[in-house]
Amino acid sequence: MAVGPVEYLVVVFPGSTLTGPMASALADAVASEAVRVLDLAFVHRGEGGTLAFKELRDVDPDGLVSFEPVAGEVAGLSAVKDIDSLGRNVPPGNSAALIVREDLWAVPVTRAVQEAGGQLVAHERLPAEGGAEEPKDGGDDVITLLERLAELRQQDVLTDAEFAAQKTRILAD
Repeated sequence: MAVGPVEYLVVVFPGSTLTGPMASALADAVASEAVRVLDLAFVHRGEGGTLAFKELRDVDPDGLVSFEPVAGEVAGLSAVKDIDSLGRNVPPGNSAALIVREDLWAVPVTRAVQEAGGQLVAHERLPAEGGAEEPKDGGDDVITLLERLAELRQQDVLTDAEFAAQKTRILAD
């Protein structure tokens, strides 16, 4: 199965709803067909500090973002599994959105490489200048990265050989 690179993005925003511009930007990205949103999750931290999951209709009451969960082979790709992970850096009165997306433009390239007997062995995202700093704890720990890698192998996104190569790279870093 050819799949484009899958990435996730967590954004924190003020209040409990996506504003028009934020919702419009997300809707435009999906409409461009350059990406496919595989998973969306939202949390809100109340003024008292309590975290709660929110539905898309709660954070986008105007219905600007059209999202249907992907059925089949890539459903359930969620980089953050629990509310505490997603809400870790959300100040009171703010919300966070997790967006798991696939780069659709890369699917034909990935397919052609696989058909030629090759494989996609690495995909790294370089932070944009002026973007968020790397967390002081070094970001994702090795266990979390290995768990994510195992999930991709279980979902047949990675072959055993690709899994082994990526596992070796993670353990070497």
